[in-house]
Amino acid sequence: MIDTHCHLDFPAFDIDRSETLSKLHQLNVTDVVVPGVLESDWPRVSTLCGGVQRVSLHPAYGLHPCFMEHHKKPQDVAVSLGNYIEEKSPVAVGEIGLDYFSCSASKAEQLMLFDTQLNIAKVLELPVLLHVRKAHDDVLHRLRKIKLSKGGVVHAFSGSEQQAQQYVALGFVLGMGGSVTYDRAKKLHRIIRELPLSSFVLETDAPDIPPAFIARGERNSPVNLPKIAQAIAEVKGVSLDELDQVTTVTAKRILSL
Repeated sequence: MIDTHCHLDFPAFDIDRSETLSKLHQLNVTDVVVPGVLESDWPRVSTLCGGVQRVSLHPAYGLHPCFMEHHKKPQDVAVSLGNYIEEKSPVAVGEIGLDYFSCSASKAEQLMLFDTQLNIAKVLELPVLLHVRKAHDDVLHRLRKIKLSKGGVVHAFSGSEQQAQQYVALGFVLGMGGSVTYDRAKKLHRIIRELPLSSFVLETDAPDIPPAFIARGERNSPVNLPKIAQAIAEVKGVSLDELDQVTTVTAKRILSL
């Protein structure tokens, strides 16, 4: 089982990171992708993923749209991110994207940063890990225009069924996590039932997006992945084994794990 999006480098895991990795090994979670969100975080992600672990940790490097005040100008990002990626050889460019819901940065600022990072992914032939909130049409427009050869993952997908199909047609897969565990997630459940199982990968986004089965205010953890997967399997009407097998193959294909 593979967690394709988990911020295991965040300080929230400083108190029990080793114990968490041991539990993941026991739960047969074999791989975790750790995306960077700030340039200052990249070395921390690199060090974590470069260590010897019983679980394979894979780095991605990018600049999240909701931390715009911490990022360099797009022209400088193109140099610093491009150089870092060429040196460190991550599995993806990410976490990048557009957020018109919770980010304070203007659309224009976000679009410039996003376009810069998409171009880096295209030149370096890497997939992307996309953060998209209330901005799917703009993201899809840019993906059609730039035509990334490796596609990527639409992390914590929250769009419509039509948008989901458009992403899949462009070579992307949809990240499914704790949001699926809520009874109110009817639209998400419908998308899971309608699209092929090969359209999805598993994720937790820990320590964020807590699933319904943990206490309110409790930190999410990648150890919740098997129970999240079980919930997705029940919505899809397949066994946990089948879900595990298909999503693992898909994650390995998209991210070259």
